[in-house]
Amino acid sequence: MPRRPKPPPPTLALFVRHGRTPTTGKVLPGRAPGLHLAEEGRAQAEAVAERLAVLKKVDAIYSSPLERTRETASPIGRRLQLKVRTDKGLLECDFGDWTGAELKALNKLPEWRGVQRHPSGFRFPGGESFREMQTRIATTLGKLRARHPGQTVVLVSHADPIKMAVADAAGTHLDLFQRIVISPCSVTAIGYADAGPYLLTVNSTSDLTELKVS
Repeated sequence: MPRRPKPPPPTLALFVRHGRTPTTGKVLPGRAPGLHLAEEGRAQAEAVAERLAVLKKVDAIYSSPLERTRETASPIGRRLQLKVRTDKGLLECDFGDWTGAELKALNKLPEWRGVQRHPSGFRFPGGESFREMQTRIATTLGKLRARHPGQTVVLVSHADPIKMAVADAAGTHLDLFQRIVISPCSVTAIGYADAGPYLLTVNSTSDLTELKVS
């Protein structure tokens, strides 16, 4: 009987949410261009770069194409001496007509309840549905895992895409993914193995020395 091919070694994905911007917690910025890190966000980016530098080996860095993620990824790349590559699969959700809207105004809309309680059935007006974002993130992660078997990759993205990756790894229904919190410049680590993904840490803002994939 022929031997079964050996499965690829697990890939460790380190998700980093971008640093704080002038509108964080106030506005739904989406994919609108021109939003840069605030001074606090730049300091957060430098700090997370130092935290990631304790790891023995990082093989690649990918970033969403938006300014705030590239500005977060830049000090990470500089500290780890790696070129930052952009990947559209890591983009923020397309909020369509709601792009740039104030969160306090959106909170008053009856549709906002759907965003929080039933995201699996919600599509942003003129934009992306949560299910489409879920598929996009899963496809992107599958592609990156195939490209980097047995390696460690840093993925600089946005809160909702990272929450979606966490929900998928934990086997959590899409309607519950809003219960996950992802803070600016936090690190979320997920191992992608042949048997499926597994969570190592979520929303970490502390030391990463003991982080390892098994």
